[in-house]
Amino acid sequence: MTYVIALPCVDVKDKACIEECPVDCIYEGERSLYIHPDECVDCGACEPVCPVEAIFYEDDTPDQWKDFYKANVEFFEDLGSPGGASKLGQIAKDHPIVSALPPQGEGH
Repeated sequence: MTYVIALPCVDVKDKACIEECPVDCIYEGERSLYIHPDECVDCGACEPVCPVEAIFYEDDTPDQWKDFYKANVEFFEDLGSPGGASKLGQIAKDHPIVSALPPQGEGH
């Protein structure tokens, strides 16, 4: 089991979760953040600090956002397990589920 970042994060990327993550497993794509399923230790530190309530324990992800589990897992297929987001910085891609979305958040 792991935590999942869902739709409310798209085009917001507050990053409070990144500051709280003790294992540096939250990676930044172009439009969303992603939790690496193999690096996450399920501590839950990220969930309460998310101001848009985009982070869910895998089993608690709302039905309308269940595909975001797939997005969080598949985002890392070509990256493998880099061993920490801070060494990579922003990654110049998003999962196709995120890329296909219209602009989100305030002002859109």
